[in-house]
Amino acid sequence: MPAKRPTIPAAVRNRLEQARVARLATLDAAGAPHLVPVCFVYDGKAFYTAVDRKPKTVPAQRLARLRNIRALPRVALLIDHYAEDWTRLWYVLVRGKARVLGRSARQERARALAKLTAKYRPYARGMLTADAPVIRIRPERITCWGSLEDPLPPRRLTARPRPPRRGARRPASPPRRAAV
Repeated sequence: MPAKRPTIPAAVRNRLEQARVARLATLDAAGAPHLVPVCFVYDGKAFYTAVDRKPKTVPAQRLARLRNIRALPRVALLIDHYAEDWTRLWYVLVRGKARVLGRSARQERARALAKLTAKYRPYARGMLTADAPVIRIRPERITCWGSLEDPLPPRRLTARPRPPRRGARRPASPPRRAAV
């Protein structure tokens, strides 16, 4: 009987929808780690990322992340938020199996590309093509930590320090880690 897929609480899903970047970790055939920042979406069952049109040093199909996934599909995806106010730190660590979707997965690829294009404006402006390699990550284990219940602070364009919230109390201990 296949293992039950982890479910992600609504507060964590909200963070995932708002987060703009993740880090994808793969292993090469010798077991050496490879880490790259990626744009991503989550559809409730799987995470998706694609190879966009930003300049690369090798053709897309020869990228290390794609070679590594084909050789060893076990990956980790880290989505996080950093703030100078450490009570607002959080991360979601996804461990699972990845697959580079082939041409036979036309409908799944199209759905993933549509979600990515809806989330990221540069993709809608042509930085993501219909023939882009798409990676699907099926979560097997998800670990959440930190300030996942509070809404994210509004984005600031300047580095001005934020005044403390009126009546806000700092927790006595750091946020606890929870496996999902």
